[in-house]
Amino acid sequence: MSKPIEDYAMIGDGQTAALVARDGAVDWLCWPRFDSDACFAALLGEERHGYWRIAPEDGEGGEPAVSRRYRPDTLVLETGFRTRAGAVRVIDFMPVRPDGEASLLRLVEGLEGEVAMRCTLQLSFDYGSMPPWVSRESACHESGLVAVVGANKVVFRTEVPLDTTEHGAEGRFTVRAGQRLAFTLQHGPSHLPPPEPLDAWALLDATERHWRDWIAPFSKPTDWPEAVRRSLITLKALIHHPTGGLVAAPTLGLPEIPGGNMNWDYRYCWLRDSTFTLTALLNAGFRDEARAWHDWLLRAIGGLPEKMRIMYRLDGERRLEEWNVPWLPGYDGAQPVRVGNAAAGQRQLDIYGEVLDSTLLARGAGIDSSHHSAEVSLRLVRHVERIWREPDQGLWESRDAPQHYVYSKAMAWIAVDRFLRLDDRRSGVSAEEMARFRRLRDEIHADICEHGFNSRTGTFVQHYGSRSLDASLLLLPLTGFLPADEPRMAATITAIEEHLLEGGLVRRMAAPFGAPLIRAEEGSFIACSCWLADCMMMQGRHDDARALFERVLALRNDVGLLSEEYHVPSRRLIGNFPQALSHLALVNTALGLCGTVIRRGG
Repeated sequence: MSKPIEDYAMIGDGQTAALVARDGAVDWLCWPRFDSDACFAALLGEERHGYWRIAPEDGEGGEPAVSRRYRPDTLVLETGFRTRAGAVRVIDFMPVRPDGEASLLRLVEGLEGEVAMRCTLQLSFDYGSMPPWVSRESACHESGLVAVVGANKVVFRTEVPLDTTEHGAEGRFTVRAGQRLAFTLQHGPSHLPPPEPLDAWALLDATERHWRDWIAPFSKPTDWPEAVRRSLITLKALIHHPTGGLVAAPTLGLPEIPGGNMNWDYRYCWLRDSTFTLTALLNAGFRDEARAWHDWLLRAIGGLPEKMRIMYRLDGERRLEEWNVPWLPGYDGAQPVRVGNAAAGQRQLDIYGEVLDSTLLARGAGIDSSHHSAEVSLRLVRHVERIWREPDQGLWESRDAPQHYVYSKAMAWIAVDRFLRLDDRRSGVSAEEMARFRRLRDEIHADICEHGFNSRTGTFVQHYGSRSLDASLLLLPLTGFLPADEPRMAATITAIEEHLLEGGLVRRMAAPFGAPLIRAEEGSFIACSCWLADCMMMQGRHDDARALFERVLALRNDVGLLSEEYHVPSRRLIGNFPQALSHLALVNTALGLCGTVIRRGG
């Protein structure tokens, strides 16, 4: 049986991330970057698919008591194990590597008594299908080994005597009070010599300093500083340091419906998240990261904005062909396990609004003044003029027939509105064309209000001709399409509260108006609950907004992380983890509830 998602914590180095379970097992790691093949894939299968566990020996005085935390303001994880014989601490971290090789370090400290421990390392690349060739080499420490498969070379070093196994290493050892032991795993190209040994304890100090130095400038007033700081550190860890791209999550295949088939690969960068990302980073005061994300966005779009995709790889590459992994049984049996994401080729009208909204935000913050950006803006608004009446797959990337989604149409309106507000972006645009764009903005707005509003239900609906509600409608006031207290918008917000709430949290997917929710379906979408809190705040319902937001905060696991969704019936986090959009929403809402911040459309 798979471990609960909330049992995991994330460590990372700005280029990839690993998930560490409460039982001391690293069950997920893609090396050398987020979207590389996994070498530890037990998260989606079994131990034979790759993992690395350091923990008290089974039967050592019964099940150990486990406690864990991140060292304050860092991504250094401490897991404490207490048995009848004593107590130990395992410290897990990945040194930041602007120029060096990737590495994962695990340090063991004896705290009390003597604790019998076990270390088991099982490497299996290609998502658990390709074990490496494992050997000892003279270039390594006496207790080290080298594992090679394809382009990958992994070097494992420790002063603890361990036995070499077919796929890694295994052994038992005892840790006494005051004793400190280091285990290092390093990745490098298979055609090069093994990387040099690491000074584990010096790297621990340097890694702690890195994270504390980065978060130290954050000083925005909020009633939830610990939650915001942890979310910001999580987001920083999901930003690919060399390119500035933000991955939606470091995982794939964690299901949105328990045991279901809504299992997607989220290790890519979504244009959908552009404005959420820029807003959160700017609100929190991290201009360098905001600039890097905006620069990544322009590079990904390139010279033909009309052909931009809804998502890209970390380096801006466009190809994300989707395929199934038949040898992985899936998280709690959820099939299929997909690598890549076919949604990359979908038409989604909202991305044009996202890019132009981001451009306006960046310009307002003084981080964008390029000719490239100006040309992209002009070409995108001309493109929107041609295609805005066409159906698309919507914000939630439906794989059913295209529809005229209300949020998509609203974002087409955003695209035109934001272009018109970029006062110094009009070179090459005639007065006649500007007048045409102003008429277009009014035309799109009127079309949405006529066809996206259902007079029978008295609300905006998911798509034209529908009677269904959709949580994406909560973004209409947040983007400035209509005020939150405008009668039609207020009625829509009220209807969402009445019909899309489960356990006080917002479900994203549409249900026929007034129909009961099917509890066995997907969970509540965490970001949507933050959007509702934002709408409540805009309506002056401060107490309701804070109460809802604090329900969201209560969903975080013991180390402050959120997945994509929360399954109310089982009281479990579900979906890919940790989820950038959930943490972006947390930051924006926490700051918005406590003062003046940059808002979309503001």
